[in-house]
Amino acid sequence: MAQVPQRFFDALAVRTWCGLSLRALGRAREEIDAINVYPVADGDTGTNLYLTVESAVAAVEAVFAAHAVGAGEPGCGPDEGPSLAETVGAMAHGALIGARGNSGTILAQLLRGLAQVLTADAAGARPDGEGAHTDGPGLRAALRHAAESARQAVAHPVEGTVLTVATAAADAADGAEGDCADVARAAYDGARAALAATPGQLPALKRAGVVDAGGHGLVTVLAALVETFTGRAPEPLTVSHARVALDPADPVGECPVDGGFLDGASADGGAGNGGPAFEVIYLLEAGDTEVARLRRRLDALGDSLVVVGGDGLWNVHVHVDDAGAAVEAGVEAGRPYRIRITHFGHGDAHTTRSERPPRERAQRAVVAVVPGEGLAGLYTEAGATTVLARPGEPPASGELVQAVRRAHAREVVLLPNDAELRHTAAAAAEQARTEGVRVALIPTRSAVQGIAAMAVHEPGRRFDEDVVAMTSAAGATRYAEVAVAERQAWTTAGICQAGDVLGLIDGDVAVIGADVAEVAATVLDRMLAAGGELVTLVLGEEAPESVAGRLQARVRQAYLAVDTVVYRGGRQGALLLVGVE
Repeated sequence: MAQVPQRFFDALAVRTWCGLSLRALGRAREEIDAINVYPVADGDTGTNLYLTVESAVAAVEAVFAAHAVGAGEPGCGPDEGPSLAETVGAMAHGALIGARGNSGTILAQLLRGLAQVLTADAAGARPDGEGAHTDGPGLRAALRHAAESARQAVAHPVEGTVLTVATAAADAADGAEGDCADVARAAYDGARAALAATPGQLPALKRAGVVDAGGHGLVTVLAALVETFTGRAPEPLTVSHARVALDPADPVGECPVDGGFLDGASADGGAGNGGPAFEVIYLLEAGDTEVARLRRRLDALGDSLVVVGGDGLWNVHVHVDDAGAAVEAGVEAGRPYRIRITHFGHGDAHTTRSERPPRERAQRAVVAVVPGEGLAGLYTEAGATTVLARPGEPPASGELVQAVRRAHAREVVLLPNDAELRHTAAAAAEQARTEGVRVALIPTRSAVQGIAAMAVHEPGRRFDEDVVAMTSAAGATRYAEVAVAERQAWTTAGICQAGDVLGLIDGDVAVIGADVAEVAATVLDRMLAAGGELVTLVLGEEAPESVAGRLQARVRQAYLAVDTVVYRGGRQGALLLVGVE
């Protein structure tokens, strides 16, 4: 189906571009992964870029959904939809918090730089609506600022990478006259030409006979920008474009970079044999001064340092041998969270694929989404591969696919543990099946249903029998949660105010109150009125210490044949999760 072209760069154009970019990266992901040899040959650049854009898309869609809900609330007039500033701000923030890997982190900064110019344009909007969008000159300025800000975010920029491609796109856009379609097309053409030249700038690329993987991803995103404004996608890059012919007479031992020499075994710095052992990524809440000191500290610890963001929130990426020191540096600078540490190891990031010893697949594994660190530990002890879903940060389908790959099994049982993740989990399961993994999706709506499923999981029996038993156990478990209302809203139990304590049973608000323990007790009584043999309580980090004891005492006194088990969930969003089997 042909895409309806957008005339200006407004909120709808941002939404369209993000959606088209995600679909394009989804199609190109495996090919980009396959040519990923720099800065580390870990074969995940396409996946990382996809996850980064998927997070941006989710943030943009949330903004549009919020305006749609607001328009339907009592007393609200028609909603004209989000502004350009809101939409590009959401895009940039989503990419920042969801950025993965070296290229994903740089792409997040490119989008942030773009958003800064577009937001400034939108800030000049007049009451008649003019300025609520940007045109060709505005897009040219945005592309230039994006390229410059991304280059500034990298500690030691290297040519022949995505930075080179971004700069070439901005240069080409500067020479374009006309509207957004003309500028986007010029940027795409310039980027594509620069991508083709990357093997001549990086020996690692020339030896492998490929173009830069991150640059390939950026060209894919710019192609989506062209489609946004013209309605037609440019000819896609293919394997023949991504791989280059080698000239035996052309030396690849050294090439000049930034006035020095790069031997092809260093990354951003360097990632060849003997390179850093770990990739460390985390979000960081810190001020500009603290981040400046952090950059210097991490630059001394390792390479491939990229720090992106601003306004108090940053995404930090670095390759180091001492992962603990990199995290400690973040703690000294501010509050690091969503910390991800990947061990490259021998036969992985620093060796060629042909040298990697094959690892035997397990027969069966369970992949579960969990809402807090405490439950992650519980599920891990039970043998599951976990994906952490922090409050307000649901995992993307690509993260679930990555977890299935980490599980490295022929058969996988997938537990989303959240009704809102049903479609995300279904998409991940479908992707995993195309990779030869047999996947069964059990539609668990809460982590307590997942706990019940894990309790009857037996890897030794037939796959179908195991799935049926786990599905039956999850389905027989009623679930509830106690949470605090964030704003006034209509609910199935009446109108709640911000700060009210809500008791939700099977996803619907059943109780509204002011005291956590009283609401929890009422919820528990209603659930046990229908019978039950086991109550599971999962306490959130902010739940009052006395709640568990009071509920256990109530069960002992009023329901003699019912057992109770209590777990600590950590930062799980809800104050309390309740399961009744």
